[in-house]
Amino acid sequence: ELPGFYYDSEKNRYFRLLPGHNNCNPLTKESIQYKAMECKRLRLLEEEEKQKKKTARPGLNSSMLLHKRQLGLLSSTSYCRLVHELKVNCMQRRKIEIHSPDSSVTGTNNFKIIVADVACERIFTVNDVEHGGCKYGIISLSGLGQESLTVEMYDNLYFTNRKVNSVCWASLTHPDSHRSVFSLTHWNTLCLMGIAETPGCASLLPASLFSNSNPGDRPGMLCSFKISTAWSCAWCLNPQADNCFSTGLTRRVLVTNVVTGHRQTFGTNSDVLAQQFATQSPVLYNGCRSGEIFSIDVRQRSRKGQGWKAVRLFHNSAVTSLRLLQAEHYLMAADMAGEIKLWDLRTTQCVKEYKGHHNEYAVLPLHVNEEEGLLTAVGQDCYTRLWSLRDAHLLRTIPSPHPAAKDAIPSVVLSSRLGGSRGVPGLLMAVKQDLYHFSYN
Repeated sequence: ELPGFYYDSEKNRYFRLLPGHNNCNPLTKESIQYKAMECKRLRLLEEEEKQKKKTARPGLNSSMLLHKRQLGLLSSTSYCRLVHELKVNCMQRRKIEIHSPDSSVTGTNNFKIIVADVACERIFTVNDVEHGGCKYGIISLSGLGQESLTVEMYDNLYFTNRKVNSVCWASLTHPDSHRSVFSLTHWNTLCLMGIAETPGCASLLPASLFSNSNPGDRPGMLCSFKISTAWSCAWCLNPQADNCFSTGLTRRVLVTNVVTGHRQTFGTNSDVLAQQFATQSPVLYNGCRSGEIFSIDVRQRSRKGQGWKAVRLFHNSAVTSLRLLQAEHYLMAADMAGEIKLWDLRTTQCVKEYKGHHNEYAVLPLHVNEEEGLLTAVGQDCYTRLWSLRDAHLLRTIPSPHPAAKDAIPSVVLSSRLGGSRGVPGLLMAVKQDLYHFSYN
């Protein structure tokens, strides 16, 4: 490389590199990199259209797997895992038509976050509004089983001028006398970061808000309170800490019981960007901007100091996502250096690293499908990558249908039962104003 020049491989010569403020010939290093990335994305999209069948590993195909299974060389678990690897490599993209009772809802705002419930029957959406702020909606996935590939999207009147940092599904089961009608229903916990003039807040919205029922029959928020700058939230499903959710704030963790209103505060040395509760015990795992990961047993009372920290792990960069595996002996963590590590909580050692993820400063989630043996993550470069959980092999890299941009990072949901127990398997991708379905071939 020559200082002040760049090499054009097509024209086989050097050109002068000018600063970005020169409007007469605004040729910058960033614009050159963007052009190269866009050419690569278009080339990959063209290859995906031409190549209908792919193999993640050399020599891996369905007939060979079936033959080994019949000979007893593959266990049922290994056979199912390898079949899923084949399926995700043959997924084809199809655009989904979004219908809504309110015609003003569809196609007007960009998708920012999509989160599926436990049964993958519905998706909670956060959409950016053109004049600033965010609004929420719920998409029913029942129409994905049909060839028409249509979904219903329900909007509501709730709107916020705050930036939504984190969303999670909640299940409220407490038979409260004042709210018994809401028992055993699904709720959404929202974690909103305030702008300069307003503080942040945490809200618990009932899913029944997003329906065609009369406005008078719709319940209001169960819980909503103002807090300092909020980064993350998580709901606890363990019976010993029933009806509790946690909020990751600036230098502290706030655990709230939505029925009794009781709160516990745990001070930290850094902002808490990622959280997840264990299900077998009332333990909360937290990932911090400093790179530290620590756990809290919420049964103990909050106290001064850091003595309540149990498991402690460390990354070299800010931790942006945490996912516990089903046995809860392993924890998956991603950071802003693009590293994804699998930690053994019993030995506090890193046992696997998943290469290829790209991140520099964004808070990006991880998606673990342990039954299928898959790990999914969307990078800051707008590529969706899938790895094998077992051996960390990169199975597929999916380019975005839209040009890469800060406001066009896809949000995805991967499941073998999209739409419920009898749903269709595949990947949902929300980019800009569009929703795509990558179906198993």
